[in-house]
Amino acid sequence: MNKPVEPLAPGAARCPGPSTAEIIHADGDHPPAHLTEQSYQFIGDADIPFSRYTSRAFHELEKEKLWLKVWQWACRVDDIPAAGDYFIYEITDKSVIIVRTESGEIKAYPNACLHRGTQLKPAGSAGRSRQLRCPFHGFTWSLEGALTEVPCRWDFPHISDDSFRLPELRVDTWGGFVFINFDQDATPLAEHLGVLPKHFANWDLSAKFTAKHVRKLLPANWKACLEAFLESYHVLETHPQGVLTVGDANSQYDIYGDTVSRFVHLVGYPSPHLKESFSQQQLLDALMGEGVVEGIADGATKLRVPEGWTARQVFAEHLQGLFGKAYGKDFSHLSISETIDAIEYCLVPNTCLFPSLLFPMVYRFRPNGNDPDSCIFDLLFLQPVPDSGVRPEPAEMVELDFEQSFHDVPGFDPGLATIYDQDTGNLIGQQRGFKSSTKLGQTLGNYQEVRLRQLHQTIDKFLARD
Repeated sequence: MNKPVEPLAPGAARCPGPSTAEIIHADGDHPPAHLTEQSYQFIGDADIPFSRYTSRAFHELEKEKLWLKVWQWACRVDDIPAAGDYFIYEITDKSVIIVRTESGEIKAYPNACLHRGTQLKPAGSAGRSRQLRCPFHGFTWSLEGALTEVPCRWDFPHISDDSFRLPELRVDTWGGFVFINFDQDATPLAEHLGVLPKHFANWDLSAKFTAKHVRKLLPANWKACLEAFLESYHVLETHPQGVLTVGDANSQYDIYGDTVSRFVHLVGYPSPHLKESFSQQQLLDALMGEGVVEGIADGATKLRVPEGWTARQVFAEHLQGLFGKAYGKDFSHLSISETIDAIEYCLVPNTCLFPSLLFPMVYRFRPNGNDPDSCIFDLLFLQPVPDSGVRPEPAEMVELDFEQSFHDVPGFDPGLATIYDQDTGNLIGQQRGFKSSTKLGQTLGNYQEVRLRQLHQTIDKFLARD
């Protein structure tokens, strides 16, 4: 008699067929060990209440307990390269001035005059200023936060220079990003970053420049918008044009403590959903025809897959040469996976980082002011600074409203624009569905959607703090 099949433990089931780690190992080019090391654990299967995305009370709780307590990146170091440069960062109803002082230090202050509260710099602005002067009555501070001028000082015997210094927020940097924290008692940024410095040791984000910056308003709660980019489960239905060249259902998902998660999403390998067999040449032809990144297609010469090679190998070698020429750098040291796969890390609460040549993106999702039903999405493309050391100026930001398409961005690759339009096109229906449903919450997959659950569990830990 056949023995009964023991049921799998929750979260133990995986897509049939080769795993992402097995396929990367088959490339035969020694990728970083952490890339194929699995770090999954089952962390529950209870529904996530829709009220977390729609409730005004929950939004207010996040304002107080999350956004005023968590490390969050506010700008790039390149946004304030010289003394006097400033950048205004906004989260919910808070506004922060980030400034480069005369000594080169980076400081952050609440964007409010200590006299009668007027913002010292306009919302959403950036520029250069020798001092911080209130436009209402002229109270003035140095870049270091010291009070330097009070018109009619004789009428303010009750204030002192020490008591009227601008209050400082916590500031730290990593990977070329400036992080701020409103909480003076917060754990150090290094602790919040978890495994990121180790995993990005060979992928220095500070050696990148902002080649493109798109900011788009999205019609859904910030968490729903972020979650749309945390799993590959949606690819089959949302991006059917790409299933020939992406391993979606067999993507690898990892969680690292409370603050970091990752997926590794194969490129140049067909979706496990497809039952047909494809030659390596067919896979390469599909890759070259997708236009995932501008300039990728080679119209003059059709690439061929030599005997014994794979489409992944040929595509990676082609990209290393293409980008090497474009940026004046040698990328031959990169593994195939580091060159072409979508490797995405999420840093809680709202940032996604890609250490990959083909996918040089960074995402950030913030509440759109005090509206729980909409979100500000920042999309940055970080490209390597040439070996010459000459750092290009950061690209000007292009802003898109709710109804605008990524096709409206000048120079944006059409194939990639379609993908982002597909990703964001689901969101208004999801936000409306939250409110229409008689079911009270979303039911997540144990493996493919574990990163969403980790996000909510970590948010809950912030909300539970005194």
